[in-house]
Amino acid sequence: QVQLAESGGGLVQPGGPLELSCTASGATLVALDDYAIGWFRRVPGREREGVSCISTTRRGSLTYYADFAEGRFTISRDSAKNIVTLQIHSAKPEDTGIYYCGGEAYMPICGSDWYTGRDFGAWGQGTPVTVSS
Repeated sequence: QVQLAESGGGLVQPGGPLELSCTASGATLVALDDYAIGWFRRVPGREREGVSCISTTRRGSLTYYADFAEGRFTISRDSAKNIVTLQIHSAKPEDTGIYYCGGEAYMPICGSDWYTGRDFGAWGQGTPVTVSS
């Protein structure tokens, strides 16, 4: 099973940008290009929610976003670095929470219910994001 690790969280001012990274970790590194990777978050008082997901297809990557993330978040792959990044372009206080990336072996495509996280068996420890002035 793939092992994942998130990084890049921290304190950001409202309206500011932030970039989170999801990398493969563990003794056996895998190519994240072979996996659908989802970004999720757990914000105070709410259940875990899907933010974005990126699939791998023969024609390249396909991306999916939750409604709240559309236009304000960007998910992308850097194959050379073997990472998947989530950019927050204009952070809001309600974006404060713990951000996780998830993946699943032999699953290169984000399912139609990717936002539930049910299909992802591998998760990182999370990286905290605080949006505050």
